[in-house]
Amino acid sequence: MKAVWSFWSRPYQGRKGRSWRGPQDHMFAWGLSLELARRHYPDTVLVTDTPGKKLLVDRLGLVFGEVSTELDRLRDADPGWWALGKLVAYSIQSEPFVHLDTDVFLWRPLPVWLTSAPVFVQCPEHHAFGRERCDPRQVAMLFERHGLSLPAEWDWAVSQAGATFREESCGILGGNRVDFVRYYAQASIDLVMNPAHAGAWAEVENKDGFNMLVEQFWLAACGNYHSYAPESPFRGVRIAHLFPSMDEAFNPAAAARVGFTHLLGDSKAHPEISARLERRVAEIDPLLHRRCLRVAQSPMGAGVRGAAPL
Repeated sequence: MKAVWSFWSRPYQGRKGRSWRGPQDHMFAWGLSLELARRHYPDTVLVTDTPGKKLLVDRLGLVFGEVSTELDRLRDADPGWWALGKLVAYSIQSEPFVHLDTDVFLWRPLPVWLTSAPVFVQCPEHHAFGRERCDPRQVAMLFERHGLSLPAEWDWAVSQAGATFREESCGILGGNRVDFVRYYAQASIDLVMNPAHAGAWAEVENKDGFNMLVEQFWLAACGNYHSYAPESPFRGVRIAHLFPSMDEAFNPAAAARVGFTHLLGDSKAHPEISARLERRVAEIDPLLHRRCLRVAQSPMGAGVRGAAPL
């Protein structure tokens, strides 16, 4: 199974998504995530753009088995859609893989029961409609105002929802049904980038929460719809979860049992987390530690105070 990372440099430079405490922590995270994962999955891939390759490979010296600059195709895309880099990376996979966010650290290999599943993610999420979070009904109303149709899977998922809607937490995403993953990712990219949708999305100034919908809600919608749709080529597809719930995923004891760390959201800016991250990198690879500090001082390394998309 391939281990895949993605890095779209434009959101990084434009401070889109959540921020690390400092640019050096972003560098440390890249080094540690790669070093730990390749112990279990030596076939490694970076999907990035040309500036991202210059930063992570040429300057930081990270060694991936394969480096793709496929994200150059996003040079004219709105960096507010920071999830696009991940979606493109998902869409070009042709064999079983696991995509890791940069703030995910695998101290142990993922369980075989998980990696043998058709599709797998970190955990399910359940969110209330209209509770300080973008929700799929907002997108439905936005598209309706512009005379646009949403995919059948989106409409079906909204119609089935009660007081809450479901997302799939994509700190990790992978599986063996790469045909399904490609379908989901390509459809999501089209939802965002189709010129016919530009007028609708222009109404949305802050797209942060909408990124979660087009990546995580859309995956849940596709999984639920196609697992039952009689004519679907993906009928019976199943999404497995490393953790059964968000609470379990962020229970330290549960995470320790499976050897999995995900520094979600604002935890990346916590001083104690920053110090522990630096210590780990210094212990594992002192040369990498020094390179991280040096590269973090460069204009590209610093970005805008070290911002990095989730």
